[in-house]
Amino acid sequence: MLSIDQLQVELDAESGIVRAIDGLALAIQRGETFALVGESGCGKSMTALALMRLLPDSGAVTGGDITLDGDDLLAMPESAMRAVRGGRIGMIFQEPGTSLNPVLTVGQQMRETIETHTALRGDAARAKAIDWLRRVGIPEPERRFDDYPFRMSGGQKQRVMIAMTLAAEPDYLVADEPTTALDVTIQKQILDLLRDLQREQGMGLLLITHDLAVVAGMAQHVALMYAGQIIEVAPAAQFFATPRHPYAQALLRALPDSQRRGQPLAAIAGTVPPLTQAFSGCRFVPRCGFAQAVCHSQQPELLGAAGDQVRCLLLQAGGPGLVATTAAAGVAAPPAAATAARPAATGAPLLQVVGLSVSFQLRKGFLQKQPPRFDAVKGVSFQVAAGQTLALVGESGCGKTTTGKAIVQLLRGQALIEGQALLEGQNLFDLDGAALREARRTVQIIFQDPFASLNPRMRVAEILDEGLAALQPDTTPGDRRQRIEAIAEQVGLRRDALQRWPHEFSGGQRQRIAIARALAVNPRLIVCDEPTSALDVSVQAQILNLLRELQRELGVSYLFITHNIAVVEYIADQVAVMRAGRIVEQGACADVLEQPVDDYTRTLLAAVPRL
Repeated sequence: MLSIDQLQVELDAESGIVRAIDGLALAIQRGETFALVGESGCGKSMTALALMRLLPDSGAVTGGDITLDGDDLLAMPESAMRAVRGGRIGMIFQEPGTSLNPVLTVGQQMRETIETHTALRGDAARAKAIDWLRRVGIPEPERRFDDYPFRMSGGQKQRVMIAMTLAAEPDYLVADEPTTALDVTIQKQILDLLRDLQREQGMGLLLITHDLAVVAGMAQHVALMYAGQIIEVAPAAQFFATPRHPYAQALLRALPDSQRRGQPLAAIAGTVPPLTQAFSGCRFVPRCGFAQAVCHSQQPELLGAAGDQVRCLLLQAGGPGLVATTAAAGVAAPPAAATAARPAATGAPLLQVVGLSVSFQLRKGFLQKQPPRFDAVKGVSFQVAAGQTLALVGESGCGKTTTGKAIVQLLRGQALIEGQALLEGQNLFDLDGAALREARRTVQIIFQDPFASLNPRMRVAEILDEGLAALQPDTTPGDRRQRIEAIAEQVGLRRDALQRWPHEFSGGQRQRIAIARALAVNPRLIVCDEPTSALDVSVQAQILNLLRELQRELGVSYLFITHNIAVVEYIADQVAVMRAGRIVEQGACADVLEQPVDDYTRTLLAAVPRL
């Protein structure tokens, strides 16, 4: 088995010593799927990095043991550890965009992995790499083998990472958000592939994810993590049927679906506490609606039988049990007015896209007279009404993100764009100079990859201030600072986070920064490109509540690009389904999702994981 016992990890940060992992213990058997879930910033990814001995320079394991089939990984020299990484333990990293080498082709990177950890060389290694690209759903794998990562969408890069890791056939796999950037059909294909590998090779899987529906379908055991500690461990079926810890109960109440449409989600108030402090009581107590006096002064232990434990003073022997001390039991909901139904679309649409086509020039071959073109978007038409949400769904690489980038004028000089994008009757493709800058105050975008879209040399406050200073130059520095602090609080960022750098945050926290940057200038239309894909359940509920509240108060419209059908059910008024650059079906959300007409839409909905 792969075993972690009483692991302690500390990071040396500017704010002090961060105790990122405090006494963590778990064990993964061969052939078992063990899911590690919890809020962004609670230590899930740090656990994976510590297991692989890939902690940042400022981090160190200060206590505990990590053993692999009896071998002490922490005592191994680095030369021996290189054979373990990839060969015995594979890892799929959270952000494929930063995990792939941008100056090497996909094929070169895959061959390096295969030749390092298997006996295959040359053409045999190439054939195996192409086979794995095919197995994870990369179209035209022979051609994409020689492509660079920047030519692929976020979902395709994630599939390349998965193929590269699985090609070495490891005994254990650490998968850090492996399906976050994938649409539901490819996600189903990848999860089925992982199940097959476990059945054939007995591969153990540590699945780190915030998608509880995926956990329900994959895992045998679930461990819930909070503020560097595991607070509940249970068999998966028991965890979802009868969650015991107040945090687990709150997470399940925060899930979006069609039944909660028109109502605020049960978002958990507050954020994960800073781990630089010394805790005197339960770490969840500031956000818990069941907290008693003893919870503030005594630290709970993780008690119970192996594989079925909980860390809560109220649930231990002699405890009073869970008795809510607030009406909402620790759940923060927006004001009652937020539940009011949104008005139906009337009058002219805010955005009308007519016959949009986007083509990219490919490299010309030696004997070709004309360079070939790749048609990413082909004659797409739709409209977004003021104060309404249009969800654009479809498989990775179908043209969703390209459509969004074309609308906000981010593909000028890179692609041939035809058609119209009319914002209140004004064609965005005809604007230039001052008129284009004026339009950018009205139209903003939340990018899919938060790390790639944030300047690594700027602090968070500077990133948020940059957009305000550029698009609202009449505001004073003091007004901008107040606006920045207010919007940071709205998206769940602590004030001290404003003086930190992007690399100091988890993936979900960086997504909150990207959302805050788009919201800061009060736009009328926001192109949301997978805005909640990197967020855990509780923060996703906060963001969806925030987007709904802004829509209700300000009348802002959303072009919501996503593969999360549960989010579409909750937030969208209209749905457009894309396939291979074309829209194959569109209409009212309930009509498309409950009575789909197109076969592709039916396939898409059938692949959606459900609790």
